Amino acid sequence: MEVSRNSIADLCAWLEKAGLIGQLRDSTGGIQGLGKVVKVDLDNPTLIYVLGRENTEIGIIRETFFFNQMRLVHDITSSPISDFLIAEKYTFEVGGKKKKQKQIQSAEQGHVVKDNIETGYGNIILLWQFGLTY
Repeated sequence: MEVSRNSIADLCAWLEKAGLIGQLRDSTGGIQGLGKVVKVDLDNPTLIYVLGRENTEIGIIRETFFFNQMRLVHDITSSPISDFLIAEKYTFEVGGKKKKQKQIQSAEQGHVVKDNIETGYGNIILLWQFGLTY
């Protein structure tokens, strides 16, 4: 494409503003944190299904849904030990019903967000419940 690195950042910012992508940033603050994008996802799971068709991975769908719902109401960044960090305090690991708590053991406020389970318990939260925060 012969586009400069600075232009890529601008293009991604415009795509995010248009609601096509979501950029998960590092929790590094200040001037050093600017531009530290850890992960770029499509904005919502519907876009993934439309563009990916049969090549969609359920893990990506789950994480995209969680990120999409939570970034509207909270400051969400990448976590050094898990998937997401909210308000620099709450750590979230997103997965299916077999997801274990191993990754969040060292987190003071660690939570596992699971899909395909009937009820939450302890620090385990149902994934669909995050759709109610919209």
